[in-house]
Amino acid sequence: MLLATQLQRVFILKDKGQEIRLADPEPKWSAEAVLNFYAGTYPILTTAKISAPAIRDDAVEYRFESVMGTKG
Repeated sequence: MLLATQLQRVFILKDKGQEIRLADPEPKWSAEAVLNFYAGTYPILTTAKISAPAIRDDAVEYRFESVMGTKG
């Protein structure tokens, strides 16, 4: 018998050289809605983009990547 399960979503933010794993606040929300939800806590997310999802360790990982460059 084949059993289908829904994979957990995990959102990853790279800030100051560290990877921060963010939990999914609401599974029904789109990735953009989750980005906006966490933007209040992590201001760098206001200019971030969302990478294509990747499946790792029985979870769907979305990466929030900052599009801001470094000055100098």
